Amino acid sequence: MDCAEEEVDFNWEEYLEETGATAAPHTSFRHVELSLQSSFQPGMKLEVANKGSLDTYWVATIITTCGQLLLLRYCGYGDDRKADFWCDVMTAELHPVGWCALNNKTLQPPEAIKEKYSDWAEFLIKELTGSRTAPANLLEGPLKGKNTVDLIVVGCILEVRDDSEPTVYWAAQVRCNVGGRLCLSYVGLNDPAHYRWMFYLDNRLRPLGWAKENNLSMKPPTDRCDLRSSSEWTEALDQATAEALNSPLPLEVFKDHADLNTHSLRAGMKLEMVSPVEPFHILPVSVTKIYNEYYFQITVDDLTAEAPPTSVVCHADSPGILPVQWCLKNGVGLERPRGFESQDFDWADYLKHTGTEAAPDVCFPNASQNKGFCKDMWLEAVNPHQPAELCVARITQVKGRLLWLKLEGLTKPLPDCIVDVESMNIFPVGWCEANGYPLTHLQKTVCLPQKKIAVVQPEKQLAPSQPPDAPLNLCPSMAMDTGLVNGKYCCSQLFINHRCFSGPYLNKGRIAELPKAVGPGKCAVVLKEILTMLINSAYKPGRVLRELQMVEDPQWNCQEETLKAKYKGKSYRSTMRIVRTADQVSEFCRRVCERLQCCQNLFGPTYVSDTCPENCSSQTKTKYTYYKKRKVGRPSLGENAQDGDMTKPARRRKKRKAIFVQKKRRSSIVGYHTTESPQDSDYYYDDEEEDFEEWGSEASSNSLREEASSHSFQDAPRRGRPPRRAALQRRATHPNTSDRSSPRRTTRSVSCSQNQTANHTNTKTESFEEEDRLVLERNPLEWSVSDVVEFITSTDCASLAKIFQEQDIDGQALLLLTLPTVQECMDLKLGPAIKLCHQIERVKVAFYSQYAN
Repeated sequence: MDCAEEEVDFNWEEYLEETGATAAPHTSFRHVELSLQSSFQPGMKLEVANKGSLDTYWVATIITTCGQLLLLRYCGYGDDRKADFWCDVMTAELHPVGWCALNNKTLQPPEAIKEKYSDWAEFLIKELTGSRTAPANLLEGPLKGKNTVDLIVVGCILEVRDDSEPTVYWAAQVRCNVGGRLCLSYVGLNDPAHYRWMFYLDNRLRPLGWAKENNLSMKPPTDRCDLRSSSEWTEALDQATAEALNSPLPLEVFKDHADLNTHSLRAGMKLEMVSPVEPFHILPVSVTKIYNEYYFQITVDDLTAEAPPTSVVCHADSPGILPVQWCLKNGVGLERPRGFESQDFDWADYLKHTGTEAAPDVCFPNASQNKGFCKDMWLEAVNPHQPAELCVARITQVKGRLLWLKLEGLTKPLPDCIVDVESMNIFPVGWCEANGYPLTHLQKTVCLPQKKIAVVQPEKQLAPSQPPDAPLNLCPSMAMDTGLVNGKYCCSQLFINHRCFSGPYLNKGRIAELPKAVGPGKCAVVLKEILTMLINSAYKPGRVLRELQMVEDPQWNCQEETLKAKYKGKSYRSTMRIVRTADQVSEFCRRVCERLQCCQNLFGPTYVSDTCPENCSSQTKTKYTYYKKRKVGRPSLGENAQDGDMTKPARRRKKRKAIFVQKKRRSSIVGYHTTESPQDSDYYYDDEEEDFEEWGSEASSNSLREEASSHSFQDAPRRGRPPRRAALQRRATHPNTSDRSSPRRTTRSVSCSQNQTANHTNTKTESFEEEDRLVLERNPLEWSVSDVVEFITSTDCASLAKIFQEQDIDGQALLLLTLPTVQECMDLKLGPAIKLCHQIERVKVAFYSQYAN
């Protein structure tokens, strides 16, 4: 066994579950919570088209927001909620107040309240006086509907306060925006060595022109002004200002900046502070300068006077400043000032020796807040020595409003880092992943066998899969120019055709969230990326991984690649041979599709726009699989044994304890279908480890599936549950088949009667369609919130009805909901969200068929 420190894929959910650790609550990170809020605020006014009257508009108030959805109420309804309506800011006709006047459009109240006031002009004047209007750039143009953080784009210009002079600012350009964490370069300095990282809510950041408006100075940074001549600085500033005026940064970016509180400190006062240079210990410091009622200067005490003093500009709410005796009261060590002779530091003696006074405790009103952080919680934190690096961090202790963090995964370990609970350099678990930013995480010692293993073996180390909906991050080798794509070892784009039949192993809902194409690039890299996506889109990733191992041809020019799968907290790894040359890619894709029993055009070089040449979407699962398997000619049990794939004869499956679960239909975000997807009426048993044991007992996947179904029908009455509809149809179709027959007899009877039941396939499909189709008694556009709640309660998503009630979702809002909106606004995981979207899709399909025309 070769043991080494290995970079393994890191997944927070798995790690926390495996170790029993706890993540710090998201609500403790106020700056992150603010960054997720919509740019639109409740109470804002805008002009919106009248529902009942064409080419007329009226002023409406934003009641609440949910992602890009706005709940609006026409002005004049007062507190009456009955006419509230939802609209999507990306698709609805919304305009800033005053748009109608500028464009000669008619502004008139809705018919329902037309007689409520005699003078609507006077009413509007009173209604709009002192109110906030929705910004025009958020309702139209490239910034339409964007969140506050997304308004900050690369190239924007801001003003940054000087580190040593609070009245001096200089312009900086945004180089990168990671979830509101900005990488800035000073105008005139393009060297990455001088880049700075700051969160957009930092009060040192201001909009361009702010210094001039407040009679403050615009000067280059004090510690960098010698790097350029005065004329060079001025020229760079003039050029940046001219460019910024063409696309100014919206002022909405700064709407959540906290106002500074005044301080009551005086020069000469002593206090304690986390070291501004090495944030690993706490030092005695002095107030050395008072700038104004907001800002003051703090200098680290140094009695040697050998080195230049370390000073920093602070305000009343600056993180890390503490009253005298704070360390003593909280049992924390306080570093002695440099040059202090006595081994024991005592504040009373020190104050007497220096002839100074301690800052009163009233200057530190929030010195004991912990914001919900506790010891041994986990989070993500900035490395103080490398501001561009974020690390996995564990809270080792909490004292008052200070946290001690152990940063994991560093090549050179650091002492515990001290941060304030309101620091903008700490983030909740999953923040880096959500923003597509690398996270330095723990490294694990992994022992790998030297010999290749033919079967999939469970591993103890973490090997999480990439989420299906994560953005595709291609490695540099895949970003190839057109001239190289036609090379021997490079292939063009491979398409994932979402509408094609996905077979018994792959989840159609997850397939629908994959990118439409991958590549161009090296054949092996592109194929490995697609195969990884397919594995992650499976009901049972381990089963698909095992099936892919069987795809092989001795004539192929292959290279070995390691593929991983995760299922029920366990990870599996397998080595697969993937073709290297472009001429073999098409055949490889076809063979993989055959092995997974899906449409041969599900992925490959062929792009399917609407209708697949195989006509796979019109087939039911049983019918499609039956004919395809005859066409492909899957080897029988005997043939497998002859080929050496099986070392022992097939054995009958032992009786399982597993509960059989009916697979729910997954809704696709690509399009809506009124017919049931091929996966809808199938059953599978939820026991992956048992499935792995049955390596050699696959005479027919159809017969095994039927066998599984017979067991589920057998168990249902015994558990006191009503038989499923598929069981009823099975009994109706096969009246002579006993539900309590043995697995061997069931398999034989099904295979013998397959030809007899072929004629009934269409009848079965129509029966399933009729049973799943929803018939609405009333147009869902007219549904109230109560009607929506009543409908949700009647489905298998009844537990989510409360969310619809709390968020005032009526029929119109219901029809606007999509999978991403449901996940974001209702904070649901993928499984429940897809389940809910299936019910919403049923309403949409019924609406289109009954009322759309």
